Amino acid sequence: MTMDSALATGLATSPRSRVSGRVCVHAPARLHLGFLDPAGSLGRAFGSVGVAITGPETVVELGAGAVDAFEGDAPVLERARAHVEALRRATGRRTPLVLRVRDALPAHAGLGSGTQLALAVGRAFCTAFDVSLASAQLAAVLARGARSGIGVAAFDAGGLLLDGGPRADGSLAPLLARIAMPAGWRILLVLDARVQGVSGPAEKAALAQLPPLPRADAAEICHQVLMRVLPGAAAAEFAPFAAGVSRMQEVLGAHFACVQGGRAFASAPVERLLRWIAGQATAGIGQSSWGPAGFAFLPSEARAHELLAAAHAAGAVDPSLDVQLVRPRNHGALVSDARAQG
Repeated sequence: MTMDSALATGLATSPRSRVSGRVCVHAPARLHLGFLDPAGSLGRAFGSVGVAITGPETVVELGAGAVDAFEGDAPVLERARAHVEALRRATGRRTPLVLRVRDALPAHAGLGSGTQLALAVGRAFCTAFDVSLASAQLAAVLARGARSGIGVAAFDAGGLLLDGGPRADGSLAPLLARIAMPAGWRILLVLDARVQGVSGPAEKAALAQLPPLPRADAAEICHQVLMRVLPGAAAAEFAPFAAGVSRMQEVLGAHFACVQGGRAFASAPVERLLRWIAGQATAGIGQSSWGPAGFAFLPSEARAHELLAAAHAAGAVDPSLDVQLVRPRNHGALVSDARAQG
């Protein structure tokens, strides 16, 4: 089905022309654990592994208004307003709206802020107007998911996610696997607000500068994902999961270092802390997307607290870092519709 026919189908069953009540969407952060084969050595580029997490969220409210009103931080509102206009062009729904961005993931940090904002605005808009568009269709309308489908899958379902890379026509990558993460595992999320990851045109330029990832390295990553990361999560076997994540990050970090100042991590303090943790315990460490967000998967909350306390005592935690203990998130965005409560 083409996007035009999908839109037509969604609108044909959607007579509502005026929004009433208030819709609120809570969209999750996600960690992008790495690409499988960015060079496309078998003819299909990218492919991604990622996981949805608790903690940081994007929260959007949408309701009726006498005139358009947008509330929130200015940089986020510019993007939100652009998404509303794109949705209006696609659907023909032009009723005045009040849109509040109550919370937003930090931009260019590696947590998927752009996709989560777009889908949160899109889902709130579609719920308010009873427009039947799936998240993949919203991603096409709002120009998200060009390389990775992980952000869209995290919004829909959460969990540990594997996609097969964008289709030949450029449409969203197919989701190959979704596994519920073990409830007891924890993640140390390490943020450095002084550093921004690469995005937009700069990301395209950085990718263009990279030499092709050797086919043997892509095969190594795929082997780690298929035989350690996915089965480790599915069977709640932490050690192979952690080893697989760390190894794929090691291969990708070495490959991307040439466009990250010669380092595997965008933030040196993040790297120091994570390497200290890996030297003390079995942990799956790495950087999400272009960073600077780093992560350490750990087998339990008690172990995470113990290691974080030891890291502070050892002086391994730079005062500039924001370190959060979060959980894997095995569900997608939460949507509440005040109209349904009346």
